[in-house]
Amino acid sequence: MTEVDERLVHALCAAAATEPGAAEAAVRAHVGRLAPLAGPVAAERLVRAAVARLDGLGSLDALLVDDDVDEVLVNHGGEVWVDRAGTTTRAGTIAAGDLAVVIERILAPLGRRVDRTTPIVDARLPDGSRVCAVVEPVAVGGTCLALRRFRRRALPLSAFTTDAVVVLLDEVLDRRCNTIVSGATSSGKTSLLCSLLTRTRPGERIVTLEDTAELHPAVDHLVRLEARPGGTEGAAAVSLERLLHTALRLRPDRLVVGEVRGAEVVGLVQALNTGHDGAMSTCHANSALDALHRLETLVVQTVPAWPLTAVRDHLARCIDVVVHVERAADGTRRIVEVGEVVEASAGGVPKLRRLASGGAVLAPLARLRR
Repeated sequence: MTEVDERLVHALCAAAATEPGAAEAAVRAHVGRLAPLAGPVAAERLVRAAVARLDGLGSLDALLVDDDVDEVLVNHGGEVWVDRAGTTTRAGTIAAGDLAVVIERILAPLGRRVDRTTPIVDARLPDGSRVCAVVEPVAVGGTCLALRRFRRRALPLSAFTTDAVVVLLDEVLDRRCNTIVSGATSSGKTSLLCSLLTRTRPGERIVTLEDTAELHPAVDHLVRLEARPGGTEGAAAVSLERLLHTALRLRPDRLVVGEVRGAEVVGLVQALNTGHDGAMSTCHANSALDALHRLETLVVQTVPAWPLTAVRDHLARCIDVVVHVERAADGTRRIVEVGEVVEASAGGVPKLRRLASGGAVLAPLARLRR
C-alpha cells in the first residue's frame, strides 16, 4: 500500500467528520488548509485515504480497487496480504480498531454481524465479492479477514489449458455430459466452472445454486440462487439442499451446484439420474479419481442406509466427466487431467479413463447424454 502521513489523514478525518454532506466533499474542503505543501498527487492520495477511512474500507480500499488483486487477506495482528495472479505478498498493516470498523461497514448493509457469540461470518458483497471474517475466541490471536474479489469477466477456457483440450471440453459440453470440476482450495475450480458455462449454447436456461453466490457467467438465460443462513431475528435458513429441490421446478436446461460438500449431494445424484443432463458442479479433491471417492463418501455420510454398491452404481451412471484443476507454484491455474467415468460391474468401484493429461488429449470422449 502507498504510504501516507497518518497524522494528516487523522486530522482530515477529524475535520471532515464535523461537516455535513458527503465525506469526500468535506475532506476536499480541508485538505488545502491542513496540507498546504502537498502537491496534487500527494493531496489526492490524502483525500482517498481519508474518505476510505470515513466512508469506505480504510487502507484496504486502495487494494480492492486494484484490478490485479484477486484476494485481500488480513491475519491476526493486522498483517495485510494480497494475492495477485496466484502470488501472495505482504501489503502493510491495519490497526485492530480500523479492522473492526471495516468489517462492520462490510456486514451492516447485509444485515449480518460477527461477534463473540457469532464468531464466523461468510457472505457476499453487492458487487459479488466474497467476505469471510473470523473473530476471537475462534480466531486465536485476533480477527482474520479474507476478501475474494469478484472477477467481472470470466477467464477464457484457453487460460486453463491447450487448444486441444479446449476442443475436448467443448465436446463434453455439446454432448451434455454431467461434469464435476475438482481441485484443492483456491485451485481455480469456480473460475474454470464459470469459463465452461460461458461456452454453453445460447438460450440454454442455466440455474446456479451456491452457498455464497460467486458464479456469474456471461450467458443470456441465467437464474442464480443463493443459500441463506438462519437470521438472528428468526428468519428461517434456506439450505443448498432445499434450493436444489426448488431449482428442479424452475425448468433448468443445466443445473449448476457451485460446490458439493454436504447433504445436497443426494438430491444432485437423484436429479442427475432422472434426466437432468448437462449438469455441473465442483468438489474438493486431490485428483479426478479422488473426486469420485469424495462424492461417494458424502453420499454414504448423508444416507448411511444406502448400500455402498448402490451408491457406486448411481455415481457411475450419473457422472460422466471429471475435470481436475491445480494451482502451480507460479500461481497459474491449469487443467491437469480430464477423466471419463467408466461404469464397472454392478457394485464395482467406478474408474476413470483418462481423456487428457496436462495439455495433451489421450483418448476421445465416449459418453454422451444427448
